[in-house]
Amino acid sequence: MSETVPAMFTGSYVHLAGGVVFSLLLVLVCVSDVRSRKIPNELVLAILVTGLAYALVAGDPWLGLRRSVAGTLLGFGIWIGFYLVGVIGAGDVKFFASVGAWLGPSATWRAALAAAVIGGVLAVWFLLAERRLGVVLKRIALGASSGTLASVPEQMIVAGAKHRPLPYGVALAIGALVVAWVPGVA
Repeated sequence: MSETVPAMFTGSYVHLAGGVVFSLLLVLVCVSDVRSRKIPNELVLAILVTGLAYALVAGDPWLGLRRSVAGTLLGFGIWIGFYLVGVIGAGDVKFFASVGAWLGPSATWRAALAAAVIGGVLAVWFLLAERRLGVVLKRIALGASSGTLASVPEQMIVAGAKHRPLPYGVALAIGALVVAWVPGVA
């Protein structure tokens, strides 16, 4: 029989207040990432510090602090490789590490998996909105036949092709919010 995981921000006013703060900070990240394709370091720091503070007041302080630090390290570890190969930005990695301070390791892992799925859906949606899905599919097909995607720049398929990077922080934030508020989903 599987065990039901309760929502993180239920059970007391302290938990609910923490959930409101967490959610508002993640909405600010989404707004910033969509507008400028950047997540400000000050906002990342605010999420990290409030996550650590929440861990100290929401239950056993030492257990909370250990979970918070473990979640931060795991959040960083999950996404740093994607940054190193150029798939996401450094702001996304720092942001998700700070989210880990709120979620702890178990929920951070689940949030990363949810964010990966959500990110795929958002990527297709953005490509459709920018009328670039066909270009990307051609690039993938040409790259597969040549053995590497890097050898087929978008400009070779469509002259003057330009694009804005995907605001992946939105997918990361949605994944974290889903796991925090509706944990049975992910």
